[in-house]
Amino acid sequence: MLNKILTSRTGYFMGFFASFGLVALALVIQTQYKLEPCPLCISQRIVFMGLGLLFLIAAIHNPQKRTWVKFYSLLQMLTALGGAVVAIRHWWLQVHKDEMLVDCGVGFDYMFDNFPLKKAFMLVFRGTGDCAAIDWTFVGLSIPQLALMAFLMLAAYAFLIAKKRI
Repeated sequence: MLNKILTSRTGYFMGFFASFGLVALALVIQTQYKLEPCPLCISQRIVFMGLGLLFLIAAIHNPQKRTWVKFYSLLQMLTALGGAVVAIRHWWLQVHKDEMLVDCGVGFDYMFDNFPLKKAFMLVFRGTGDCAAIDWTFVGLSIPQLALMAFLMLAAYAFLIAKKRI
């Protein structure tokens, strides 16, 4: 049964729904607990959405040739690993919050409205005091730790789909 799912469009659609489901979950947590997402939280959501779109495109295309299957798998894994890097950076900022000089930073919208694109991205990935705060946990894990696990699982899932389809 699992082989049938992974070798059909359904496998890619499941990746799409998982990715966007995680973004929806983040929005629920944000509104339920009245949290303000930091720039790195928003960046991780953007990566989840990009990954979801890659799964959706693959589902629509439904590749049968090895080349296409490998291509989609590579894009999906690289995107997921890129998201993992952002989550690791976010987690690192949380671990080292006592060493940070900045208590609070400007918001994501302000950065992109008032700085050139390159400078805004540099500020986002440098992180702010907002990024170091741990406002919510689940089973003792912070949001970037949970996001890191999700990115790694989605990368493994993309690899598994490719392995079953080739």
